[in-house]
Amino acid sequence: MYSPRPSTNTRRGGGFRLLPIVLFAAYLGYYWLSHRETEPITGRTQLIDISREQEAVLGLQGYQEILQQENVVESGKAHDLVTDIGRRIATASGEWDPGFDWKYTLIQSDEKNAFCLPGGKVAVYSGILPIAANPDGLAAIIGHEVAHALLRHGAERMAQQKLVQIGSMAATMATGDMDPGARQAVMGALGVGAKFGILLPFSRDHESEADKVGLLLMAKACFDPREAPRLWERMGQAASGQPSEFASTHPSHETRIRQLNEWMPEALGIFEAQCSGR
Repeated sequence: MYSPRPSTNTRRGGGFRLLPIVLFAAYLGYYWLSHRETEPITGRTQLIDISREQEAVLGLQGYQEILQQENVVESGKAHDLVTDIGRRIATASGEWDPGFDWKYTLIQSDEKNAFCLPGGKVAVYSGILPIAANPDGLAAIIGHEVAHALLRHGAERMAQQKLVQIGSMAATMATGDMDPGARQAVMGALGVGAKFGILLPFSRDHESEADKVGLLLMAKACFDPREAPRLWERMGQAASGQPSEFASTHPSHETRIRQLNEWMPEALGIFEAQCSGR
């Protein structure tokens, strides 16, 4: 009697390999225990796997590459203002400063932005100066960026992204025997979960943390901290639109204004104690 042979084109079923997930979980536990550090400014536990020296080298390399592509302003009132404010805020960081080689650059551009790379490399785009409006507003911007470097947010993000990449590799191996359609659905769901459940919330937390530390820094440097929420009101007015906070790397302008006002008593206490006689 004829008996048909099984088709060689039969798709593999919904097999799920557990071993890659178990190995990833074990590595995650090891990685966390061996690379956690206590952030000295806030006392928060961070996951960082590079030294400050390595971080500073990466920051300097990135800074030099960016400046080679930009129109750097070498002199003038705006240049001097950025440099003076940056130096005052760096000085105010006091015991928080691990010994960064601070550099301040004004870039001629319509871009409304500023950044501080690891190691203390600060750049301000001229397009943000009208929104800053005054030295106190500019101090709020520079204080926020300096806080990112002091808090080592760049190194922390690199560690987080590395874990997400390794987790994605483990998931790819674990779903290797699944039906292609089911595998694609699982990997898509994991990608969305990593983005909205891990990376974006961490980024927003970093922004809020830098807002608070930047507020305290500008107060220590004797810039009026009450200008910080006003700055974000102007930011909101200048913005053409902002994505929902859930889908953004940054808190909404409204959230930032509310949080800054919540932290204001502490900042004003510093400002009044240190700067009332100036």
